[in-house]
Amino acid sequence: MSKTQSNKKKLSADQSTELLHLLKVRFEKNAKRHKGVQWEKVEARLKSNADKLWSLNEMEYTGGEPDVVAQDKKSGEIIFYDCSAESPKGRRSVCYDRRALDARKEHKPGNSAMDLATEIGIEILTEAQYRELQQLGEFDTKSSSWIITPPEIRRLGGALFCDRRYDTVFVYHNGADSYYAARGFRGSLRV
Repeated sequence: MSKTQSNKKKLSADQSTELLHLLKVRFEKNAKRHKGVQWEKVEARLKSNADKLWSLNEMEYTGGEPDVVAQDKKSGEIIFYDCSAESPKGRRSVCYDRRALDARKEHKPGNSAMDLATEIGIEILTEAQYRELQQLGEFDTKSSSWIITPPEIRRLGGALFCDRRYDTVFVYHNGADSYYAARGFRGSLRV
């Protein structure tokens, strides 16, 4: 969590203005990610959802470079994904979930991906969402990202992660308690 927001989940007026400007610049620079979505609608939803704006700030603070990837046609919700080239630096070296973290006897990481996602107020990408993201660019060519793991795999102690190598998206498995300097997680947020 950012130092300025450690216990409160609300941005100051200046922080909100700064973040909205940054998100608008990114939105305009990467128009191919969100065809048909208008910034004015994004901004209006963000301004009326202070808690979601706080979560986007945390995504940004941890290196996610969140950007709009779609708008839900039924609900009108704006969908953001972490669009940093590599897995967000501020969310790496984490095991998969609390159960995996508690199971480690020594050399425990500082946190788990699932716990950190909950703290930030975002959801970890599913495999389908990860593949959608990869249609918008080339991500995780040097890093990897945990993805939501099916319960039957997690029950047996495993967890899934993805990356992009050789112009192909790969899904792999690892023990849920493993963690690596180049593995983090990407999140999604609906506003």
